[in-house]
Amino acid sequence: MATSFLQPGRMARFWIVFTVSLAFAFLQVALARSSAVACPFCSMQGQTLTGEVNQASMVLFGTLTNAKLNADQGSTDLQIEVVIKKNEILGDKKVITLPRYIPSDKSATKFLAFCDVFKGKIDPYRGFPVKADSDIVKYLQGALAVKDKDLSTRLRFFFDYLDNADLEIANDAYKEFANADYKDYRDMAKNLPPDKIAKWLQDPATPAFRHGLYASMLGHCGTAKHAELLRKLLDDSQKQASTGVDGMLAGYVMLQPKEGWAYLRAILKDPKKEFMLRYASLRAVRFLWTSRPDLVPEKDLEAAVVDLIDQSDIADLAIEDLRLHQCWDVADHVFSLYGKKSHDITIVHRYILRYALNCPGPEAAKFVAGLRKKEPEMVKDIEEFLRLENPAQPAAKKTS
Repeated sequence: MATSFLQPGRMARFWIVFTVSLAFAFLQVALARSSAVACPFCSMQGQTLTGEVNQASMVLFGTLTNAKLNADQGSTDLQIEVVIKKNEILGDKKVITLPRYIPSDKSATKFLAFCDVFKGKIDPYRGFPVKADSDIVKYLQGALAVKDKDLSTRLRFFFDYLDNADLEIANDAYKEFANADYKDYRDMAKNLPPDKIAKWLQDPATPAFRHGLYASMLGHCGTAKHAELLRKLLDDSQKQASTGVDGMLAGYVMLQPKEGWAYLRAILKDPKKEFMLRYASLRAVRFLWTSRPDLVPEKDLEAAVVDLIDQSDIADLAIEDLRLHQCWDVADHVFSLYGKKSHDITIVHRYILRYALNCPGPEAAKFVAGLRKKEPEMVKDIEEFLRLENPAQPAAKKTS
């Protein structure tokens, strides 16, 4: 567990920086929400250890000793064994004092400390215990050695640590992929060891949230036997109920486009399939549409999404995808859903209206005009949301 060493003065400074950073982050999300860069099959995005090392003035690794408990927070000495990132203020010191009582932990005998320099003094602000046999020093030193390389090279380095015995390292390596865009690892993935990835996918100890990333990697470097593996995993009802199915579907299509697409399309057509399975299939379609249009014709991707708009529990998501891809040739179908009893759901109505407000042509204008009379407040709200989301209206796509 990570330990914070923030003192009152530093705490105030921390919250000021944190608040400003958080506000800026929300602004960035609002401005770039439609083009966010992240692995399409990953969760757990966020700050990585490499990022933390880059932000710290100094990073030290060593052994905790001389823990003292007093009226304040206490103190503990860190005997420095490795300087992962140096600052000149350290000089030749071999020991620094951490401003907190940290009792010894028999299962984690080493400690990693992140330090700042504040008012001319070493200011440790975060740290966490590390097992004596951990690869954390090797990992961080290697990450720093490649930090100025191209992203593909850096990700290849992190790949080798995805199954590291130290969970802190393994999750951090995964997070590096989660923060990356698909295009950043697409070419690199072609040269990965497919049997190693297949082994991870078959290992019950592999967390389910990693399946999507691993399967998408296998889609680049695998062979026919690996396509069979993905199909077997997809047919497993327990796997269908877990995360990562979207990546498995995408990997299957990448390895066997014809068979994989037929399998995916069959799921989308069947309203009796579990919602989460159909939703995972929709996410796979999104990936194919935006990142791999070379695998499935656009008209087939559009038709697959249209299959979903008649299914009321997922219609809102499908209609929004049609709007984003400017599929105005199915406008009559979309508008006809508004009067259906099965689709008499507020959120579905709102997404049909979103579609109509962006759709060109007299039929869309007539549809909106009718709703403006019946539901003026809803129309006003949706128009405002669309203005905030995308000030420039999308150009009309040619209808067929």
